[in-house]
Amino acid sequence: MSCSRIVLLFVCQLTLAFLVQKAFGVSNCSNSESFAANDPYGANLMELFSNLSTQTPPTLFGQASVGQPPDQVYGLALCAAYMSSSNCQTCVEQAASESQNSCPNKKSAIVWSNWYGDCILKYSDVEFFGQVDTQNKIIYQNPNTAGNPVAFAIQTSGLLLQLSNQSSAIPALYAAGELQVYGLQKVYGMAQCTRDLAGSDCERRLLD
Repeated sequence: MSCSRIVLLFVCQLTLAFLVQKAFGVSNCSNSESFAANDPYGANLMELFSNLSTQTPPTLFGQASVGQPPDQVYGLALCAAYMSSSNCQTCVEQAASESQNSCPNKKSAIVWSNWYGDCILKYSDVEFFGQVDTQNKIIYQNPNTAGNPVAFAIQTSGLLLQLSNQSSAIPALYAAGELQVYGLQKVYGMAQCTRDLAGSDCERRLLD
């Protein structure tokens, strides 16, 4: 992989890697049960979206639950650490809208969105806060090839290990850094976890 700027973004519990190339939105709801159009779950989901769009922007992370079983819905949203509050709110709102377009009447879904930045939104009828999600991930790859693939892999792996260790040691669960790849090009990296995770779980997931 070769380019003058490569951005690596790892988000856990939902792992997200951006390597230059991006998409406007990707959703995953293939294994989710559906709810009826007049089901109270739908109203609770809309309230959850509203709560997350308000709670997330100030700190770039939010989590909430709405309703009572069996119609209770749990959700969280995370914006990339470099985003402004206003762009974060726009991104979360867009992710919520995308979830309804791509996953109508689904009880659970994950949306990776990068309208006005990068964010993720996850919701479910099953509580998942504090749990590492090993099932959902998305990777965007730069189609270019590194001039020295072996050296590139070794050096970028070292950067990611360093960022994983740093991010897991601070409350924000975030770290960023850069390095010179075999003395020629710079690689920029970022590691970020959802703040419902413990630092040890964050580090373990990033190193998977």
